[in-house]
Amino acid sequence: MDTIAVYRDKLRTEKKIVGVDSMLIVVGREDTGELEAQVRGSRHAWDMRLISVDALAHLVKLKESTEDATTGAKIRSVLVPKEYTRLDGLIDVLFTAAKDVETSVDGNALSDGDDGQDSGFEFTDPKLMQAKRDQIVTAFATKLGTKLVRKSRALYWDAAHSFRVASTVSKRYTKKGSTPYWYAYHPAWDEFLADGSTSHFVLGCMDLGIAFAVPLQVLREHLDELNTTTKPDGTSYWHVKIIERKPNSYLLHVPKSGKHLNLDKFAFDLG
Repeated sequence: MDTIAVYRDKLRTEKKIVGVDSMLIVVGREDTGELEAQVRGSRHAWDMRLISVDALAHLVKLKESTEDATTGAKIRSVLVPKEYTRLDGLIDVLFTAAKDVETSVDGNALSDGDDGQDSGFEFTDPKLMQAKRDQIVTAFATKLGTKLVRKSRALYWDAAHSFRVASTVSKRYTKKGSTPYWYAYHPAWDEFLADGSTSHFVLGCMDLGIAFAVPLQVLREHLDELNTTTKPDGTSYWHVKIIERKPNSYLLHVPKSGKHLNLDKFAFDLG
């Protein structure tokens, strides 16, 4: 324990950490009772915590399942030493994370049937959709010669956080009169993409071997022409629909202008 404290003092001297700080010790073993006792019985009880590798991995997966920045901040707050005599703060973290994960099914599934396309609520398995999304993002990154890291369920960026992608996937709607592919585009995604220097909204289709990478600036030129939905909690999203002009040729439906955006030029193979 003293060795860890000396290491922290060294970082302070080198000004690698400044101000109020705390330490998180990540352990790879379960029999940490002695180490826990040392922390509890020392001056470090208020600025040091322990977590196992497995528990930390679970927390990372939980954070990746959310989209709301506030939820992510609350999840990270669990790692900061706190005195939990009163449990309200901890319960708030658990409640917020659970609520966010509950509503974090894919963007199009959130509103499946909102526009009368499908009243059956036959959702695609989220694991299959995520696997498809990962395939799409990997193919897109390979095409551009870069590497992307998943920030959350649908958001990805490179190591410099300058190249950004928001990716969503739709099943194919086959009901007569329906639009073949339907997505939701969320304001939080728009904000995330806007903070990058090169950003794309990448649309995938469960039954196709291609996807569409629409540059953010192109998408924003048409946002005011898309339909929107506002939910009871006040949050909203844009409706993004793909129609099939002919076999292997696709258009982005822009209903308020009565025009369509040719998506073929934004298509790429999944390999």
